[in-house]
Amino acid sequence: MYQELKEAAYLANMTIARSGLIPVDSTWGNASQCDRQAGVMAIKPSGVDYSLLTVKDMVVVDLATGQVVEGRLRPSSDTPTHLELYRAFPEIGGVAHTHSRWATIFAQSRRDIPPYGTTHADTFYGAVPCVPALSQEQVEGDYEGNTGRVMAAHCQNTYNQVPAALAAGHGPFTWGANAAKAVENAITLEECAAMAYHSIQLGAPLLEQYVLDKHYSRKHGPKAYYGQK
Repeated sequence: MYQELKEAAYLANMTIARSGLIPVDSTWGNASQCDRQAGVMAIKPSGVDYSLLTVKDMVVVDLATGQVVEGRLRPSSDTPTHLELYRAFPEIGGVAHTHSRWATIFAQSRRDIPPYGTTHADTFYGAVPCVPALSQEQVEGDYEGNTGRVMAAHCQNTYNQVPAALAAGHGPFTWGANAAKAVENAITLEECAAMAYHSIQLGAPLLEQYVLDKHYSRKHGPKAYYGQK
């Protein structure tokens, strides 16, 4: 069962491995895709090397209960975070989490990633937020679930326009219509984070709001005209 869902999640995870978002030969990061009609998501298993990963290894989890419904391996330890994002953001179909270098630097610095240029504006309509750090009680309790809850609460009104957030001291999470789009947003986020870091060093001004408006609206929304019909 769930073959197409597992294939989509597998391909997204392999894109993370090939994209340079994580170190070679690491097990960092994970991506998932959900099927809302079936009420499940498929996600990478915990701690499995990407070079050994197969479609059969993908773990299918119930969106409502978090229980494994198909798979012989344990799902990613970040599964509760993915579940909270799916529950809070009804229009998304994929989630990706990496520890990509530049985005993680901003997360560790507890800083938003500001919009300095049109590369940022094409995907993110405003700053990518670094959400509030978890309390000791939240960390010692349901750590991964609370990571998702804090992120969801902070991004509830902006998740469609800014499909990404930084977990303070941890790293980036991105989302999209499916797992492939979530990973694409993670790749874009990493490039924007690297450019923002260096723009800050050079004292660059923030992108003008009217330019941000133009670049975002030409790719998103009812007046979008970028690309082919």
